[in-house]
Amino acid sequence: MITKFDSLFAGHVDMDEVGYRGLPVNDRRFPNEHLATVFDKAQAMAQLMDRLGYSAFWMAEHHFQREGYECIPNVLMMALHLAHVTERIKIGCGFNITPMWHPLRLAEDFATADILTGGRIIFGVGRGYHTREVETFGAPLLDQPANRELFEEQVDIIFKAFNEESFSHHGKHYTLPPEVPYRGYDLKELTLVPRPLRLPVECWQPIQGGTARALDFMAKHGIQGLIGGGSAEGGAMHRVVMAWQEAHARAGQQLELGERLCFGFHFYLAKTREQGIREAAKYYEENMKMFGELRLVRALSDEQIEIMRDRQWRCSVRLTRAGHRAPQVAGKALPGPRPGLREPVGRRPESGLPRAAGMVRHRGDAGIQPSESRRTGIRGVAGRRATGR
Repeated sequence: MITKFDSLFAGHVDMDEVGYRGLPVNDRRFPNEHLATVFDKAQAMAQLMDRLGYSAFWMAEHHFQREGYECIPNVLMMALHLAHVTERIKIGCGFNITPMWHPLRLAEDFATADILTGGRIIFGVGRGYHTREVETFGAPLLDQPANRELFEEQVDIIFKAFNEESFSHHGKHYTLPPEVPYRGYDLKELTLVPRPLRLPVECWQPIQGGTARALDFMAKHGIQGLIGGGSAEGGAMHRVVMAWQEAHARAGQQLELGERLCFGFHFYLAKTREQGIREAAKYYEENMKMFGELRLVRALSDEQIEIMRDRQWRCSVRLTRAGHRAPQVAGKALPGPRPGLREPVGRRPESGLPRAAGMVRHRGDAGIQPSESRRTGIRGVAGRRATGR
């Protein structure tokens, strides 16, 4: 049964002219004053969710998003603020893009937030998917093997810093501490000050490709996984769920199906399927415009992506629209009457998933005005076994 409800806000500002008929993504420009409204918007959402009894409010780290889609650059700093203006809701980092950080600065910042909020911040790590962001901060992303190699070494360091009273690390990218003289002795080890008070640290990571290497790495560190939604397609993919179980078995851990996982879906609540498709269409289309350019929607061809840059041509070709059931986007949206939402939360015939690990959430990428937010934004999480909380 579902016992917890969360929501994720990626950090969009209010905008007009959304959908295929609206402004092309690269033509969007907002003044700084409007981009800064994302903070008041996030606070209003978190305070409402806190009053309504939600479990957690998640935010995403992004940078340089002048288009207005993802405008929160430091989720730990924002989470600390939100914890001070709410009473009980937890604030999730979905996710800290580790290659854009020094791992020890990230570990220190989380530990500080953990202490100052009494354990109300949920840690999260990710590799990133915007070249403009990751490469600008001097880390690789176009070179995917190099990105993964760096990420894995950074996460190894973070968990050493969290879990060991003193530590050292000698890897390809980092030698910690550097071998330098200090106060009359040669430096050989470090202690993170402060360390988190609550150990082990609850940590989440998105699962996109679901390779054995990635899942084995997560199992080694006890990192929990989010499948589907945002840049990860396919919802609760049967292959990935089974591979997750197998990875933990290789690490000597026997998990129930779906344990330590959450599943993400986009959805829009309406009285009928037709009304939902009609009203949600422009938001779904804006999502395609934003993620299509990043080659994160496999259902879109190169021709369709090029056409989406020019609104004069968009209505003359077949583009992916709300209500389409192409295999590549199945699971990303759930148009239908409200009772139809129960199926993905529980058992989906094509996935073989039990009810023990269900999650429904709205990403909030673009164009949702405050008056319309009440229709979206629920993420339901199954019981303690499914969430690890």
